[in-house]
Amino acid sequence: MSKTIELQIEKSRNLIGGLRKHLSNGVGGGVTTSEIDEMERQLTALQAANEECDRLRAELSPKVKQMNQILATVKAAYATQKRTVKGYYPQEQWADYGVPDKR
Repeated sequence: MSKTIELQIEKSRNLIGGLRKHLSNGVGGGVTTSEIDEMERQLTALQAANEECDRLRAELSPKVKQMNQILATVKAAYATQKRTVKGYYPQEQWADYGVPDKR
């Protein structure tokens, strides 16, 4: 859970608790029970969405790491093969092998 969301959830819980406590004492201060209930529903939805995001991040992280490893391998192979083409063939033939740059 990100620190920002965690902090907002905690602050919202405290506010809801305080509002409910004062509503039960008869002092509402212009806040209705339905407004507090709606805020609680929104807070529950935020928690659920955040949990889903955390789960997806946990699944995605290893896959991104694996992709980056494969990318490094592909880049190294590309560089090696490009050097080979540049070393064995004249500059005029580089484009035939998919090597667009010039010396």
